[in-house]
Amino acid sequence: MVNRRSIRAKMTLATVVSFGVVLLGGAALISVTWPNRARADLTEQVATASRHVTTIIDNRRFDGPIQPLNGIGLLQVVTYDGRVVAASAGLAGQPPITNARPTGGDSQVDTRVCRPEGCLIVVGTSNRATVYGPVVAYAAVREPFLLNSSYLRLVLFASAVLLLALMAWGTWYGVGRVLAPVEVIRRGLQRINAEDLSRRVAVPDTQDEVAELAVTVNETLDRLQDAVDRHRRFVSDASHELRTPITGLMVRLEEGLHDRSEADWRAALDDARRLADIVEDLLLMARLDAGAPVKKKRLDLGRLVEDEVARRPSRLPVTVRAEPGVYVRGNRLRLARLLINLLSNADRYGDSKVEVHVRSSGDQAVLEVVDDGPGIPEEMRERVFERFTRLDKTRSRDVGGSGLGLPIARDIAREHGGELTIEGPQTRLVLRLPRD
Repeated sequence: MVNRRSIRAKMTLATVVSFGVVLLGGAALISVTWPNRARADLTEQVATASRHVTTIIDNRRFDGPIQPLNGIGLLQVVTYDGRVVAASAGLAGQPPITNARPTGGDSQVDTRVCRPEGCLIVVGTSNRATVYGPVVAYAAVREPFLLNSSYLRLVLFASAVLLLALMAWGTWYGVGRVLAPVEVIRRGLQRINAEDLSRRVAVPDTQDEVAELAVTVNETLDRLQDAVDRHRRFVSDASHELRTPITGLMVRLEEGLHDRSEADWRAALDDARRLADIVEDLLLMARLDAGAPVKKKRLDLGRLVEDEVARRPSRLPVTVRAEPGVYVRGNRLRLARLLINLLSNADRYGDSKVEVHVRSSGDQAVLEVVDDGPGIPEEMRERVFERFTRLDKTRSRDVGGSGLGLPIARDIAREHGGELTIEGPQTRLVLRLPRD
C-alpha cells in the first residue's frame, strides 16, 4: 500500500499534477487552434495552385493531364456548364470535383468536399478569358485525418495521458532510487537501541547529501554512545563512591550505639560530611550537564582570587601574584567554586607551597595554580578530568577526594567560554577565560 504522505508519493503526485495541467491544457489548446491554422495553410497552398492554372490557360490548352503545381496533384478545369475540359492524372475521367462556383463578383471559392475515401480541401478560381472560354480552375488536396477534431483530440489527449503515465512511473522510480539509501539508513536506525549503540548505518558511495546524512547520523551515534557510556560509568562510579562513606557511617553508628566513643562519633561525622560533599558535587555536575543559564557579571579575577584565598583555610601557604585590572564576565559563585577546587587539589598534593598567578594575555585572562608536588605524567593529564578519576599511585596524598573536583572545574570553565588544562613539568593548572 502506498503511503500518500511519503516523499516519493508527494513528488510523484506533484509531478503528475503540474505537468498534467500543462500537457492537458496544451492538448486542449492545440485541438482548438491547430486544425484551423493547418486548414488555412493548406487552403492558401491550394489557392496558389488554382491561380497558377488560370494563368496557364490564358493563352494555351493542356495537351494532356495537368502536371502537379506547387505540390498539388488534384487539378481540374471546369466550364460554367459543368464540363471538365482538363484535369490532372488523379482526376482524369471524373466528374467535376465540386459544383461550387464563385459568386457575387468574387473570383475565388473555397470549399470542403468529403468522399468515402476522405475529405478534400478545394479552391476554385474563375477566369472568363481563357482558351476554353469562361472556366473555373479547381485545385484540391486531401485533408489529413488529424484535422478532424475528434481524431485530433483523441490522439492529443491519449498521448498526454500516456506521457503523464510515463512521467509518473519515471518520477516514482527515480525518487525511489534516490531515497533507497535513506530507507537503508532508516532500517539501520531501527535496529539500534539503548542496549546496543555499537551499530552504525551504512554510508552509500553516492558522495551526495544522503551520504553526508549517513555520516552525520554515525557521528551523532558516536556522540550518543559516548554520552551513554559516560552516563553508565558515572552512575557506576557514583554508586561506588557513595557506598563507601555510607557503609562507614553505618558501621560507626552501629558501634556508637554500644560504646558511644567520641572518636567513633567524629569518624561518623567525617563520613557524613564526605557524603554531603559528594552529593553536592553530583548536584552541581547535574546542573552543569543540564546547561541551565546562570547570571554573569563583570568580575575582577585577581580580587576574586585574593578574597577566596584569604577566606579558605589551607594546609600549605598560598602565594598570590595578581595583575590588577584583569576582568572577566562570569558567575561569582561558579568561578569561586572552580578556584576552590583548584586550590584544594594543589593543597592536597603539594609538598611545601602553592602559588596562584593572575595575568592577562591578549584577549584572555589567565589563572595559574601551581604546587610543588610529584606532578602528573603528561599521558595522564587528560584522564584527571574524567569523573571519579584519582591517580593514587602517582600522587599519593589522596585524603578522601571524590574525584569530581577537576571535572567540575573544567565544566565551569567551558560554561564561561574558557578552558582548563594542565601544563609544565610541575602540576600547573591553567585556566584561560575571555577578558571582558
